[in-house]
Amino acid sequence: MPLVTEGSAAPDFSALNQDGTPVSLADFRGKWLVLWWYPKADTPG
Repeated sequence: MPLVTEGSAAPDFSALNQDGTPVSLADFRGKWLVLWWYPKADTPG
């Protein structure tokens, strides 16, 4: 899968929220959404 670049549409995905409930990108269609992640989290070094 290619890297997502700034300003491009994110690929559809699903993940568990803080309560363990599954959510997907489609759940937020038509709404503003900020995606934040730590790319080096859970990696050594």
